[in-house]
Amino acid sequence: MIQPEAPPLRCQSDTSQIDPACVVRSPDTLNLLPNCLKSFALENKRCHIGGMTDHLQPHLDLALRHARSGMTVTPIPRLEIGVGQTTSGTSPCLYRSMICFILQGSKDVTIHDNLLRYDAEQYLVSALDLPLSGQIHDAGHGRPYVAVSLVLDPALLAQIASTMPLIRDADAPGSGIAINPMTPPLRDTLLRLLALLDTPSDVPVLAPMAERELLYRLLQGPQGRLLRHIARPEGALGRIRRAVEWIRENHNTRLRIEALCEASGMSRASLHRHFVALTGLSPIQYQKQIRLQEARQLLLAGDRSASDVAFAVGYESASQFSREYLRQFGAPPVRDVRQLRQAVGSPAMH
Repeated sequence: MIQPEAPPLRCQSDTSQIDPACVVRSPDTLNLLPNCLKSFALENKRCHIGGMTDHLQPHLDLALRHARSGMTVTPIPRLEIGVGQTTSGTSPCLYRSMICFILQGSKDVTIHDNLLRYDAEQYLVSALDLPLSGQIHDAGHGRPYVAVSLVLDPALLAQIASTMPLIRDADAPGSGIAINPMTPPLRDTLLRLLALLDTPSDVPVLAPMAERELLYRLLQGPQGRLLRHIARPEGALGRIRRAVEWIRENHNTRLRIEALCEASGMSRASLHRHFVALTGLSPIQYQKQIRLQEARQLLLAGDRSASDVAFAVGYESASQFSREYLRQFGAPPVRDVRQLRQAVGSPAMH
């Protein structure tokens, strides 16, 4: 019996939240062009990307000087640097509430059947902790994928927004993630922030100033509305953020919708509608994703068995945990962790 093809992933269509440059185009399109036009298109693409890379070369040099393969926590509060290679397929990952700048390479992220691609020409804003699927591209031959992420502080956003002209925003944004073009002011401010990695004694005084300027520039930009909603605890986004926080803190217990409604201050219907709109998942699906992500981190620690971890994150059946882990990460727990450790040069898990 012939199985129907899965529906194609849709690109984000809300032009207020994503730039047209983020739309994913088929990699086979160039093959339809005559050779002369194909060569021109490839050269144009190389020069276009190279120009942006030149602007970001100082940022890249700083990041690679202070980061290793994988994720590096820097001395600057909430600032991390990720270094990786091109991946052959999508991999589940957890995006925290953050702003992310790619310095080299590109990445696809999938949320709610929408496929978004961004690179050094865009920045990404995640309004809340989101379990996504991601795939790194254009990283290899001595040019790793490099990205800088800054976890957002809602209180600081609210403080900065309060000093700016009052803007009455409409209802909560329809998605919890957005991509927009990088700008020279953002690029310059990011460089000043990263430069503090070379002078750690300056971090306590100058890092907060650079972070405030960065957030100020972002509040002025196309995603100012999304960031202002993050800063408002009583809005729909603020309430869903509280629901997400409750799930993360109680991921190893049975999910009770009544407790979630109480934590968020929303009715069942409103909670479900806004939760799905912002995360692409129902609360129960979100909890499962969080459990599996947490289990993966515990296994990477290397001091617990798969069955122990299964019960620690809230599963009542070790076999069910193994099945869902395999479905999520593409390999059984022990094999998956061994592959991850080998990829970053760590000892394999026994």
